[in-house]
Amino acid sequence: MNRRDIIKGSIAASAALALPVLPAKLAAQPRAGSARDRVLFDIAKRELDRAGDAIWRRDIVGIADFGVHSAQRRFYFVNLDREEVNPFHVSHGTGSDPEHDGWLNSYSNVEGSNATSRGAYVTWEWYQGRYGTSVRLGGLDSTNDAALRRYIVMHRAKYAEPSHIERWGRLGRSNGCFALGEEQFRIALLNLSGGRLLFADSLGLQEDGAMLSREQQLAALTPENPSPMQRYNPGSF
Repeated sequence: MNRRDIIKGSIAASAALALPVLPAKLAAQPRAGSARDRVLFDIAKRELDRAGDAIWRRDIVGIADFGVHSAQRRFYFVNLDREEVNPFHVSHGTGSDPEHDGWLNSYSNVEGSNATSRGAYVTWEWYQGRYGTSVRLGGLDSTNDAALRRYIVMHRAKYAEPSHIERWGRLGRSNGCFALGEEQFRIALLNLSGGRLLFADSLGLQEDGAMLSREQQLAALTPENPSPMQRYNPGSF
């Protein structure tokens, strides 16, 4: 029996006591709503297959697309049962964005790096920590298998509120955790904990389903299509 199986067995009972209850209705986009949604469904199913038995609740998958700016809604809750996709904001780590310009530049799985790690995670039980109620995460890949000892979790944070974007044109940064605003974290707590899959990568997904690099996204900016910082700080650029 490996370490993951031991941990999974020890927490399965506590996770079962807090099974999520889906809200009556979220502001969702149906799968047919955009080409991006269809790509997200394909990624969710692919990563569930890859994770195998490490995931024991397979109805909803979280996909964090760190290939787009932090001002964008880039944390997708992909509900496979309802065929819905719900986008939210999520922060990345300070070690991944030393310039604090809202773009993730690099990943790290090293303790003390304060960076975001890419790969698949299993969401575990709730616990009370520095940021109040938080959700433990277990890394399933070699690129994020230090998540537990690095204390990489999902938690709420004021710097992840949409109001932070309105003031600064970007979210604040975490210590590598998946930080969300108060209301968005409440939804995550109900819908993405208890043995579900969370997948993080730099996809650069656009509404039309294309995957663009940062350079390609910046090249597409025009006065009619400004960057988040230009939009929220007019006259500064």
